[in-house]
Amino acid sequence: MAEEIATLGGGCFWCTEAVFDQLEGVLDVVSGYAGGRTANPSYDDICTGTTGHAEVVRVTFDPERLSYRDVLSVFFATHDPTTPNRQGADVGTQYRSTIMTHSEEQARVAREVIADLTKEGVFDAPIVTEVVPAPTFYPAEDYHQEYFARNPRAGYCQVVISPKVAKFRRAYADRLKVGV
Repeated sequence: MAEEIATLGGGCFWCTEAVFDQLEGVLDVVSGYAGGRTANPSYDDICTGTTGHAEVVRVTFDPERLSYRDVLSVFFATHDPTTPNRQGADVGTQYRSTIMTHSEEQARVAREVIADLTKEGVFDAPIVTEVVPAPTFYPAEDYHQEYFARNPRAGYCQVVISPKVAKFRRAYADRLKVGV
């Protein structure tokens, strides 16, 4: 089976991971850090906003069941790509909207999707999502992995992640993994 990787930053990685974990065709989602200057950063390092890293997810998917364009469609439907360095109350460069591409083809598709969304007027403000070559990816600490699945009753999960996941489930009901 062929596999492909998408590296995406759409604010808090807990939110992004929770969405992609439920999408049919996704094989694995790992929360982590990428795009900065600090080698092997910790969450505490990231929170300073001085490392240059973004909170991202590395999504491994089966391109025979889920296209890269479809991955990006879900990405843009589940975060605000018009707010520089911010998603809701999460503010800082670590929360920027970013697509970190693993090939020229991914970069081309990402630019096309952004152009299409812009032409269609999907958002009320310009899309600020950066499209950059995928740098080194550093997995986040274990307690960040599958955070929403393990902590669904935590305050942040109830207030921020649950509504985002519910919106995703309504919009992509036909694309959910079996049993979700």
